[in-house]
Amino acid sequence: MDLRVDRSTTDLEPALARLLQAGTYVSIALVGIGTLLLLAAGISPLAGGPPLDVGEIPADIAAGRPEGFLWLGILGICATPSLRLVGALIGFWRRGEQRMVAVALLILVVVAAGVVVGLLAG
Repeated sequence: MDLRVDRSTTDLEPALARLLQAGTYVSIALVGIGTLLLLAAGISPLAGGPPLDVGEIPADIAAGRPEGFLWLGILGICATPSLRLVGALIGFWRRGEQRMVAVALLILVVVAAGVVVGLLAG
């Protein structure tokens, strides 16, 4: 009888937790920087924000405009749980857990459908 523990089994959850934690910290830091830049420009963070233009985010960040930092942080906060789910899907696939791969994939499909419906409605 083999009592060894598969290292990939014990390492998956802590790795996914670190991914979620790091993504959250980076995203919150970006929102914080954007908020500080708003305040430095004399703009109230409660005054409403600029519209989202994903194509402008890199230029806004390069120019030091608050909206780039704010939108990248917000998008990061929204994307981090899905990235964790992708990591789980890959981990389950490597371990041969087909049922869990199917569950993770179905959840990703639901999230993607929600994003598509939201984009089409807006």
